[in-house]
Amino acid sequence: MNPLIPALVTGLLLLSAPTPQPTTGARTTEQGRTRTLILEHSTITVSGDVGKGGKSDGYRIKRPCWYEPGLSADEMLKFQTNSKTQFARVKADEDSFNKFVQQFKDKKGQPGRWWTPAYDASDPNGATCWAGLELFIFVPPNDTPPSGITFEQLAEIARAAITVPQPTIKLSPDAKSFVNLPTFVWLEGIGRPRRTATATLPGVMSATVVATLQNIKIDAGTGKDRAEVREQCGATGKPYAKGAQFTCGVQYLRSSIDQPRQVYQLTVTTVWPVTVAGGVPVQFAPVEVGATRDVPVGEVQSNVRP
Repeated sequence: MNPLIPALVTGLLLLSAPTPQPTTGARTTEQGRTRTLILEHSTITVSGDVGKGGKSDGYRIKRPCWYEPGLSADEMLKFQTNSKTQFARVKADEDSFNKFVQQFKDKKGQPGRWWTPAYDASDPNGATCWAGLELFIFVPPNDTPPSGITFEQLAEIARAAITVPQPTIKLSPDAKSFVNLPTFVWLEGIGRPRRTATATLPGVMSATVVATLQNIKIDAGTGKDRAEVREQCGATGKPYAKGAQFTCGVQYLRSSIDQPRQVYQLTVTTVWPVTVAGGVPVQFAPVEVGATRDVPVGEVQSNVRP
């Protein structure tokens, strides 16, 4: 770990542009827990279908810290020796400050840029990963340092930020089903079946991921001995229609009277395969977001008379 980090963290890391920029980030939430992408000390921005009432699936980037290119040699020296921004540090310990600034003076006039570390603060290992990096690395033009941000990592950030609509489950019959009666399943509130998110490192590169709704998965909330599931559903299920073939839904084989709260908990999960725009061969697992609904199942009562 760099011994300078505890002392120099405040005010020295937002240096990826001539005028230090505030931290940027994207926030997404998931039912039952919060999944938030928070980019610290970074100039990366995310845009597109991020948040906006959608849900993420909790995807995490593989390495939660990296270096980003920032100021040129002369820009960094100017910033670090600015009397207005550095007055308090100079006054506190002028000798230590002069030693610290010497590294920037040594690079004056040289081609290249200073790279500084950033991380995903929502990852429990993000801060520790960041603390293991150097505060400043000077890199020649057209070069990338070890742990420098890559296109694949930028695509991972877009993948972590993308959200898709949380579906609303529709059933027929709606209020209550019965043993051996086909229960049709479909979804509403999906909207556009294609969602995108773009992560951009300004002036350097950007990566766009595309998620396209392909199909749904149905969990009846019980085992095969109690329910038969049919999943020829297409992207959003099959609404009930008179005379329609039963291809998407659940046929419960036993009553829910003995279940907790006397219901089965049906879960429907939307499956959105993910690609990277431009045909770049970066592979991601599909985005999968689900919704649940209680399904009470009764038994048909009949009276037999002679």
